[in-house]
Amino acid sequence: MKRAVALMAVLAVACTHSSSKPRIDGVAEFKDLSHSHKPPYAYAQTPPVGGAHSPAWLKCGVYTEPVPDVNAVHSMEHGAVWITYQPSLSRADLDALHRFQGLNPNYVLISPYPGLPSLVVVSTWGLQLKVDRVDDPRIGEFVKAYAGGDQGGEGGSDCARVGLTPDKAREYDASASASPPPM
Repeated sequence: MKRAVALMAVLAVACTHSSSKPRIDGVAEFKDLSHSHKPPYAYAQTPPVGGAHSPAWLKCGVYTEPVPDVNAVHSMEHGAVWITYQPSLSRADLDALHRFQGLNPNYVLISPYPGLPSLVVVSTWGLQLKVDRVDDPRIGEFVKAYAGGDQGGEGGSDCARVGLTPDKAREYDASASASPPPM
């Protein structure tokens, strides 16, 4: 009887510590990323998945121009998923990709990104998925699993209603102001 109780206790602990996020084939994981809001800003991944970043985060949404890495990284710290694509993407593929924003509009950021290592790269804090087709089902799985999550340690800050546009973020970062950004 004591062994059965002990085994049940071990199983209960193991179950509560297991990851509730699905395993998505091809997702690379990166650890020990800085949460600093001070330069220097240097990133080992393209696009970045975390690290030192601007104090100003981006408003989530769909953008037709590249957005600043340092601000997108801060959005990912707050739970955003950043879907980046090669600027040469066809109109039909772009329309298909934009539909992923509808899975969680408060936490999805979509923008072109010159020099990507694949057609589409889906990133969030510490995690990245590279795909060569916009109809790859793993894109939707990634968005559903991580958009709005706490993988960046500061989840819960909705970036669709709070955050700066890329132009305002660039202005803020250029000013090097010590005051907090206007949200």
